Amino acid sequence: MNASAADRTAARARVLSIIRENFVERMPFHRLLGIDVLSLDHDRPELAFAMREELVGNYVKNILHGGVISAVLDATGGLVAFLGVAQKLSGKPIEEILARFARIGTIDLRVDYLRPGAGSRFVARGYPLRTGNRVAVARMELFNDEEQLIAVGTGAYTVW
Repeated sequence: MNASAADRTAARARVLSIIRENFVERMPFHRLLGIDVLSLDHDRPELAFAMREELVGNYVKNILHGGVISAVLDATGGLVAFLGVAQKLSGKPIEEILARFARIGTIDLRVDYLRPGAGSRFVARGYPLRTGNRVAVARMELFNDEEQLIAVGTGAYTVW
C-alpha cells in the first residue's frame, strides 16, 4: 500500500471513529435508547439496543413502544445518510465531513409496524437508496433477537 492509500485508509478510520463517538456518546437521545453501533459499513450499517423497562410500550405484553421503534429506524436512516455523505466527500478534510454531520435532518419518515416488538435485543439495519447533493433516501429494518422482522421504514434526510 503506498503512502497516499495508507493516508486515505487512516483518514477513513478516523472519520468512522468520530462518527461512532458522536452518534453514540454525544447524542443524549441515542444514549437514552441504549443504541450501540455494530457496523459502519456504508452499504449496511447496523445499530443494536437491548430491551429495557423504560422502552416498553405495552407492559402487559412487554413489547417495545412504537415511538422507540420509529426513533431507532430514524437514527439508522440518519446514519445511512451521513455515511453516504462521508463516502462522497472521501479525501476532503475531516472538519468538512463532520460539518455536514451537524446539518443532517429528517425530512420524511415512514414506518410500517409488521409485528409486536417482542424480544430482549434488537438490531436495526439500513440501506442507502440514494445519496444526492441535498437529499439522501434510506431503507431501514428492525429485527428482534430471533431475527423476526419487527418494522421497516423509509426516510429522506437533508444532507447539504
